[in-house]
Amino acid sequence: MVRAAVLPAVNAPLVVTEIDLPDPGPGQVRVRLAAAGVCHSDLSLSNGTLRQPVPAVLGHEGAGTVVAVGDGVEHVAPGDKVVLNWAPACGNCHFCGLGEVWLCAHSATAAATPYATLAADGSALYPGLGTAVFAEETVVAARAVLPLPDGVPLTDAALLGCAVLTGYGAVHHAAAIRAGESVAVYGVGGVGLAVLQSARIAGADRIVAVDVAPGKEELAMAAGATDFVVAGEDTAKQIRGLTGGYGADVAIECVGRADTIRTAWSSTRRGGRTTVVGIGGQDQKVTFTALELFYFARTLSGCVYGNCDPAKDLPVLAGHAREGRLDLSGMVTEHIGLDGIPAAFEAMTAGRGGRALVVF
Repeated sequence: MVRAAVLPAVNAPLVVTEIDLPDPGPGQVRVRLAAAGVCHSDLSLSNGTLRQPVPAVLGHEGAGTVVAVGDGVEHVAPGDKVVLNWAPACGNCHFCGLGEVWLCAHSATAAATPYATLAADGSALYPGLGTAVFAEETVVAARAVLPLPDGVPLTDAALLGCAVLTGYGAVHHAAAIRAGESVAVYGVGGVGLAVLQSARIAGADRIVAVDVAPGKEELAMAAGATDFVVAGEDTAKQIRGLTGGYGADVAIECVGRADTIRTAWSSTRRGGRTTVVGIGGQDQKVTFTALELFYFARTLSGCVYGNCDPAKDLPVLAGHAREGRLDLSGMVTEHIGLDGIPAAFEAMTAGRGGRALVVF
């Protein structure tokens, strides 16, 4: 048996309890977690913004050590250090065939399939986003396990599984930021901090961080921001003032709110680009007039998992971390246990801190 944080029902409090994990079957891997990041997507799963069968063990940003493998698994072995991939590509669907593995039609299949049982009564449990890393151990499909390159501390590596891949991909793949461009980053949480660092790595000139919490300025500046703006009614105007009166070349929205998306779009120059990383609810409606769409000629695009191919991008990110360009530990503002996850959810809702990290 292992300890896990279980979501009994949507909008119900998490319960830390014991669960029974099966041995890995064919094509499966059992992993002992070293650390798991508390991501806003976990909060969205718990409150029903994102769909997830329940009861479930949440958590999808994690790293650990392989303890057992099922038949047919050859790319990892017991003792290997690994990062979990919550959106593993099947390699066979239409989108995988296009090379857009982040849109794989079957990446979410595991989340809808029971993977363990509650020790108390034997009832079936589902793995949050297919990985269930808010637990001491988990069992996942082999394709959801990525070998961790050498030189990256295992605890820090948990952040590579979601926040950093998403932030890096938003900058380098979705927005395709070029050296010398100006960037406005909305939301200085875990993903926002990764975006700021990635924009710096890409050679962006002016990097403006925007957040509702003034206390996040120090975090933002340490991550690579050149300026910090407290979000308000004149945010777009302030950003234009910081960019020669034109607006930023690129805005990256990491919040998922209609008003923030609209402000991000409005803060870019004519011909500017806005990439939306944040996940909003179906009730969040963004509106534009036909005339302004014509006149400003801006581009607005969504972004899933940073438009990354984790198998290819993880070694690149590990290289940046080894060589000191990417500071993983600097993104973490709190180390907690499983019991601390509800408080971490509350902090995210209130806009406090960067990434909370569950350490086992």
